[in-house]
Amino acid sequence: MTDIIPFRIRIPQVDIDDLSDRLARTRSPYPIPGTGADRDHGIATDYLRELATRWTREFDWRTHETELNTLPQFVTEIDGQIIHFLHLRSPEPNATPLLLNHSYPTSFLEFLPVSELLTEPRAYGGDPADAFHLVIPSLPGFAFSTPLSARGWNLDRTALAFGELMTRLGYQRFGVQGGDIGAGVASRMAALLPERVIGAHTHGDRLQLGMVGEDFPVPDGLCDAEREQLEAAQRSWSHSKGYRVLQSTEPNALSAGLADSPILQLAWIAEKFQEWANPATPIDPELVLLTASLYWFTRTGPGAADFYWEMAHAPNSGWGGSSPVPQGQSLFYSDPLVRKALSADDSAAFLGEHPEGGHFPALEVPDLFADDVRRFFRRLRDEFPTPASS
Repeated sequence: MTDIIPFRIRIPQVDIDDLSDRLARTRSPYPIPGTGADRDHGIATDYLRELATRWTREFDWRTHETELNTLPQFVTEIDGQIIHFLHLRSPEPNATPLLLNHSYPTSFLEFLPVSELLTEPRAYGGDPADAFHLVIPSLPGFAFSTPLSARGWNLDRTALAFGELMTRLGYQRFGVQGGDIGAGVASRMAALLPERVIGAHTHGDRLQLGMVGEDFPVPDGLCDAEREQLEAAQRSWSHSKGYRVLQSTEPNALSAGLADSPILQLAWIAEKFQEWANPATPIDPELVLLTASLYWFTRTGPGAADFYWEMAHAPNSGWGGSSPVPQGQSLFYSDPLVRKALSADDSAAFLGEHPEGGHFPALEVPDLFADDVRRFFRRLRDEFPTPASS
């Protein structure tokens, strides 16, 4: 039950054919003349139609599947749940083990653009001492960490499971990183496993400004202009957080649709990729379709909704918690108010701030993301012993 088993993606052809058939039989709403490009109701219908047409006529799952199968993938069972993960070893023998935690609506794919930057800095003109051995797991209920074996997979349970995963890989001490849900997992690992986590780096962005007063405290000393900016962000968030409310309260009806309708699955996550990325660095439509395909074939949509419900109903739903583990943070698409509202306190070991990027910095600005991760752990390098290799 503790074996690490090599894994290859093998989506049956009948499932690929079924997806094509369902997309061909999509039943769209009656169009309202002149509103195809409007986004005030959510994803623009013209954009969704373009994505769906590309998914049907141009997207080649088998090509992507072959490329993904060049990566070292594994599964193991922890606490009754199958956990899928990538294990990307650096050629540098003294590389630091680092667990990267993805979020929603992404997957392990989120960190592929930065994987070589982090595992092979020497190849990019960097310092080999900045190298990492990367472990990139799929959250329970996401991608190939499916199906869920039981209820109760919240942040704490996931954090402990990922700690066990690192044990099985031979990493007694390691760093953690993540954003959004991934930041929650990383922070809980630091709180629950402080003797093992050498440092926790998280990333945030302008989107979270709207959550101030809900998920984050309102900072003191705001001027009138900052208060107006904050209130505008809060109004914008109140109009776009319906997905979170539904997934956290009564996800079953949505889950039934996500499991049965590929156009709903596509719209549900493509909307977030479009809304949450910085307009200057939009997410590649091919990646949106690859993620939608991954969610569809593995029924991740319902699993992700369940994860939100579990987070909302956990006995301890807090994303942080006190910990002696050094903390680092990077803010993207930032400005003075974003920094004032979201930045860690003065005790943080590292704070990176960038006007570029957005909610998905590893996809949008991989060089900046990788550089911040390296800079944070470089500061800690002298504070922990050389990690043992597995």
